[in-house]
Amino acid sequence: MSESATSTFVYVTYIRTTPERLWSALTDPAQMPAYWFGVQITSAWKPGAPWQMAYPDGKVTDAGTILEMEPPKRLRLQWQHQLRPELKQEGVAECLLELEPVGQSVRLTVTHSIAQPQSQLIQAVSGGWPKILSNLKSLLETGEIVLETAAAKAG
Repeated sequence: MSESATSTFVYVTYIRTTPERLWSALTDPAQMPAYWFGVQITSAWKPGAPWQMAYPDGKVTDAGTILEMEPPKRLRLQWQHQLRPELKQEGVAECLLELEPVGQSVRLTVTHSIAQPQSQLIQAVSGGWPKILSNLKSLLETGEIVLETAAAKAG
C-alpha cells in the first residue's frame, strides 16, 4: 500500500505516572468517563474481544475488536466509527497505544490510521485525541481534568 493511500495521526505525550497506573486509566471503565468527556468504553479487555464506546444515553460512537494486548505496554484496536455515516463508510481503522517508561514518566504514543487517503475519520480523531489525552495527563498528574465535557459546556 502506498503512503498516499493511508491516513495516519500520531500523538505523543509524556505523563508523570507509572505504566501500570496509565494502563489502568486506559482500560478501567470506572476511570474513562472523567477524561473521555463522559463517554464509556466497555470490553472484556482481551485479544479478540469486542469493544465499544458509548455516550451515557447508550448511543454507540465507535466500536471494534481488540487485536493485541500487552499490559502495561501495548494495546492495538480495530476501530470503526458508528455515528456519522461519512466516517463509518470509510471502513475499519486501527489504533495503537504504546506505553514506554521514561524516567519518572511514561511516553504514550497513539497511532490512529486507516487505508483511506485524506480520511475524514483521521481528521476527526486528530482533533479528539489531543483533548482526551490532555485530560488524561492532567487527571493522572493533578487529579483534575483541563477540558469540560460538551454536555457541561452546553448547560
